[in-house]
Amino acid sequence: MRTLPAAGALGLGLLAAPAQATVRLPRLVSDGMVLQRDQPLHIWGWAAPGEAVQVAFRGQTARATTGPDGRWQVQVPAQKAGGPYELKVKGSNELTVRDVLVGDVWLCSGQSNMETPVSRVRDRYPEVVAQANNPRIRQFEVPLTYAFSGPRADVTGGSWVSTTPQSVLKFSAVAYFFAMDLQAKYNVPIGLIKDAVGGSPAEAWLSADALKQFPKYEEQGAKYKDSTLVAGIKQREGAAVADWYRRLHQTDQGEQPGQPKWSAPGYDASSWATMSVPGYWADKTPLGPVNGVIWFKKEVDVPAAMVGQPARLELGTLVDADSTYINGQLVGTTGYQYPPRKYDFGPDVLRAGKNVITVRLISNGGRGGFTPGKEYRLVAGGQTIDLKGDWQYKLGATLPPTPGTTTFQYQPGGLYNGMIAPVLPYAVKGVLWYQGESNAGHPQDYQALLTSLIGDWRSHLQRPALPFVYAQLPNFMAVKKEPSESGWAALRDAQRRTLAVPHTGMATLLDVGEWNDIHPQDKKTVGHRLALAAEKTAYGDKQVVAAGPLFQSAHATGNKVTLTFADPGSSLVAKGGGPLTGFAVAGEDKKFVWAQARIEGDKVVVWSDQVPHPNAVRYAWADNPENAALYNKAGLPASTFQTDAL
Repeated sequence: MRTLPAAGALGLGLLAAPAQATVRLPRLVSDGMVLQRDQPLHIWGWAAPGEAVQVAFRGQTARATTGPDGRWQVQVPAQKAGGPYELKVKGSNELTVRDVLVGDVWLCSGQSNMETPVSRVRDRYPEVVAQANNPRIRQFEVPLTYAFSGPRADVTGGSWVSTTPQSVLKFSAVAYFFAMDLQAKYNVPIGLIKDAVGGSPAEAWLSADALKQFPKYEEQGAKYKDSTLVAGIKQREGAAVADWYRRLHQTDQGEQPGQPKWSAPGYDASSWATMSVPGYWADKTPLGPVNGVIWFKKEVDVPAAMVGQPARLELGTLVDADSTYINGQLVGTTGYQYPPRKYDFGPDVLRAGKNVITVRLISNGGRGGFTPGKEYRLVAGGQTIDLKGDWQYKLGATLPPTPGTTTFQYQPGGLYNGMIAPVLPYAVKGVLWYQGESNAGHPQDYQALLTSLIGDWRSHLQRPALPFVYAQLPNFMAVKKEPSESGWAALRDAQRRTLAVPHTGMATLLDVGEWNDIHPQDKKTVGHRLALAAEKTAYGDKQVVAAGPLFQSAHATGNKVTLTFADPGSSLVAKGGGPLTGFAVAGEDKKFVWAQARIEGDKVVVWSDQVPHPNAVRYAWADNPENAALYNKAGLPASTFQTDAL
């Protein structure tokens, strides 16, 4: 083992933690941790300035002396996979880190589809949850923290957790399925550092150095370095939102003092109007696009066989926040639109015969209601009551949309400083990235942003060839019948083009999304395809078919365009053996029309009789390209792409 300089050895510029007289370790270096195999390992921490520290691991010892900033660091030689082991640190005090495994560690970052826990998809994968007893797959969840004054020295919390049927519910679902595949194939421990924040744009994950390439974002983030300004914004905005909810409560006719609450079990709603559920009240009622509180009620007849046992109420997803009652008892509440409403409740709520379900639904801004295409049902005793159809409704209160707030964790640089910089000294196998939804409104920036982010993290880790594997955005939103512009398609194309960066891999997900949910349930396919990409990119498996066909070049002859594809993966096929659809072609006027297409060997020929002189071809160019039919024989879909001018 060799000693490294006491501080700043990785060029991270970390803000030093307050010096203490006792040796202290970062939270990542803790019981149950997984260390990266086959790479030199950095172990670091803090103590009194000038204090001698020694680290012992597997019969070897390294020594360091703490610098003036209170930080020390040593390098441990590369280790083979194995464990459990103990790591001992000695200074003026002694620390022992127990149950240490050596295997492969993946830094799993991005926004909500990386953050989405197994608990959100447990109904889809009950056997996976029940069988999740694998101490060789572990997760460390980095708490949400943002900082603008500079990189933080340590994460604000977290611990290493082994997989059990209970603990796995908090694991990133994408990362867990990814880890299952890798662990089964390579038979080594897998450590997951879950470091993701829902809704976060790519620029929030860039360091100050990287942001210099993007003056617009650098300027946007710079003002938040003023902590007094930030505190003032939080105070003002928080007060405005609190006042909005206070006025909402005060004016809500369903909760007025001195009269029966509309949620009460005996309340008579026979005079209320009706609306067909699911749907949005702006479309289905004379109310129009109002914001505020709308109350909904539905009377259901429950057979005796469903009574006296645990039950569940499923209400799809609701826009935006709800409090839901059955027979006057609150059975669930959710504060925003995305989580599926799956409210489990006890055996004492339902009764034989008439039962009343009441939903107090708050719309903060936009179109409130019940998301179409979801399940709306009451389940108990193996029986199900369908809740779709007519519900009674009444307006409780109307207010303007909720006052806007500053989402500080989305501001440029904040998440890098708070959640990435403190982690980067920790050796990892590679990065797993699922992000882009929040950048789809300005996709023209994304290739540069993602390329910069990859280079930025590699630079700070001093790993120029660090594997970086990422998920391409899936299909989402309503299907459009004709070719049109699409921010989601443009962002997917930017993600595809980023594969030009060496040591990167991408999972194409055009067939795993849901038109009505930005958080699709099929996380197993996502994890599996990311694992395939990692097997090739990070593990050097030359035999694996890691991706679907990737557009390489286009050549026009007459009214036909011949497309070639790199790495088609055991040849091209049309999904299900049907026609090859999903292609559009345009002439100089840039007006795209659907094109005919056929496979010729490992090429695709595209044409339209409406376009005698084609200038560009698009494939799967839509928010939700349901007609994207190009795959390889390995069952992997081709990526969205747009050719350059022909």
